[in-house]
Amino acid sequence: MSRFQINILGCGSATPTARHNPSCQVIDFRDRLFMVDCGEGAQVQMRKMKMKFSRLGHIFISHMHGDHCFGLPGLLSTLSLHEKTGELTVHMPQEGVDVFSRIIEFFCRESTYDIKISPLDPKGGVIFEDHAITVESFPLYHRVPCMGFIFREKPKLRHLRGDMVKYFNIPVSQLHGIKEGNDFVKPDGTVIENARITTDADKAVSYAYCSDTLFDERVAEAVKGVDTIYHEATYDDDMLEQARQRGHSTARQAGAIARLAGARQLVIGHYSKRYITPDILVKQASEEFANVIAANEGLKIDLL
Repeated sequence: MSRFQINILGCGSATPTARHNPSCQVIDFRDRLFMVDCGEGAQVQMRKMKMKFSRLGHIFISHMHGDHCFGLPGLLSTLSLHEKTGELTVHMPQEGVDVFSRIIEFFCRESTYDIKISPLDPKGGVIFEDHAITVESFPLYHRVPCMGFIFREKPKLRHLRGDMVKYFNIPVSQLHGIKEGNDFVKPDGTVIENARITTDADKAVSYAYCSDTLFDERVAEAVKGVDTIYHEATYDDDMLEQARQRGHSTARQAGAIARLAGARQLVIGHYSKRYITPDILVKQASEEFANVIAANEGLKIDLL
């Protein structure tokens, strides 16, 4: 099965601790790497998790708070030392474009690769697409402009039945079209329906990253139908008012978003430094939504 894997590099909130790094994830999609947020320590954690810097092509920054972007200058500089080639695109809110353009101009002036900064539309929309995946952004509700991201695998091809291919003597030149759903037309004009020579394609999967945000049902609407959702869960129920004041969500609210969105599983993170373990956060999120995974550095989640 094709790889679609979430790698957790950091899941702490604003203050780094001995337990957690600031926010950073890497999506490994068929051996191409997409980074989401880039807190301090991101490049060190990439080394620990044995990720190849050369495969990193896009970085998505949700908002311009330091715990989500302070690791970016160091990572971009290190990539040159590894003689990365080609192009790397950093997608970030407009507020950060001028600042990071100057940083890149100063520290990466001899870069071995092209660095492109692409501003995010605050209204959201598709920001990357190729033959196999789309990435779209959507608004979140934090103290500064903030965006979430959805990674959607495009529909997969149907599976050929080898016995039927052999029986009907189907030419190799027509196999791809049949996998796309075409019928097979024999030289005498006889039509062999696609369902006779293929089986259903594997299910395409999707992943949503909900960074810092207040609880808002518009978030659930934006990620409705996504299989796996990552949602910040900075605080427990006792800190509800502080969460509201600081533009964050509680674990219970994260669970409610996953339930309202009809997700299959929920990953929580962005833990406040006050929590030694995420147990209370998992417990409260689980009271709203059954399938909850606690993020932790080094965790790899295969999306099936």
